[in-house]
Amino acid sequence: MLAACALVATACTENDAGSGDELQIVENPVAASPADSPERTAEPAGDVIGTGDDVTAVAIEPDSGALAVATGSAVRFYQLSKPRAKPKEVEVPGPIERLVPTGDGRLAGAIPSEKLVVSLSPESEQVTEVAQKGEPAGVARLGAQTLVALRDSASVAVLEDGKQVTTISGAIASADQVLVADGQAVVLDRLRSAIFEVDVAAGEIGLGLRAGQGAANAVTDRFGRVLVVDTRTAGLLAFSLDPLVLRQRYPVPGRPYAIAYDAERDLAWVTLTERNELVGFDVAGGEPTEQARFPTVRQPNSVTVDERTGSVVVASGDGEGIQVIEP
Repeated sequence: MLAACALVATACTENDAGSGDELQIVENPVAASPADSPERTAEPAGDVIGTGDDVTAVAIEPDSGALAVATGSAVRFYQLSKPRAKPKEVEVPGPIERLVPTGDGRLAGAIPSEKLVVSLSPESEQVTEVAQKGEPAGVARLGAQTLVALRDSASVAVLEDGKQVTTISGAIASADQVLVADGQAVVLDRLRSAIFEVDVAAGEIGLGLRAGQGAANAVTDRFGRVLVVDTRTAGLLAFSLDPLVLRQRYPVPGRPYAIAYDAERDLAWVTLTERNELVGFDVAGGEPTEQARFPTVRQPNSVTVDERTGSVVVASGDGEGIQVIEP
């Protein structure tokens, strides 16, 4: 197992020569990003549905099974069952970076450019807007509270009944995604390439651990772990919580970027933007094992999964639409 390095106020040394920890803040830190995908060499698996625009985020609302696709200033809701009806379109104030189901038949969308979190439903055209004191990059639910990762202020806002009640900050450099597993909140910091515990009750950022050299996206699984994609050094990492410990690191060549998790089948679906591919890993055992691999649309920057059917949806960030794969 790769030794994990706790991120504390002082730098961790990486070798006997005493070189500094690469996660320490530098003058111009840069977050990991997807590869500029090459032209496709294979036809995408499954069905491809044109969207006419670059897709910025996708998610499936589990109660209805509706697929939400964010493009520009709109979200389209599709039904994946055939025959597929014309999607319903809902206007939003700006480009949504991340869509997250909130467990009440709705989805939350983070719009950094407008400093807004929006709540929307596949059953209604009404959009609820909640202004933020920063640029929201991700949303998660913790009981009756809503947690919002605020990238520019490197903090996590805590909302109750739609109103911000507190903001938590600490050693993080950028709050790019917030997640909750078994009642424990963590925040993903792309600039430090790390995840940090968030003690919401105490209002504190806790222990942080390195997540490779280019942590980009993360999901939680049914075992209470956080699965993180390391884009720069091409790996899939698994962290347990309480305490925060790096349990697994598995190589995934091809510039992995987006990730989705199917709790019914214990499959983590990872897109490879350098290869225009999607790979499915069984993550229930001691280390991930590859179960499936498919060619995708160009620039597969987003992915989501329908746990009821196992269908996987990959979205192109280069105008090639969405791809529905039924493994």
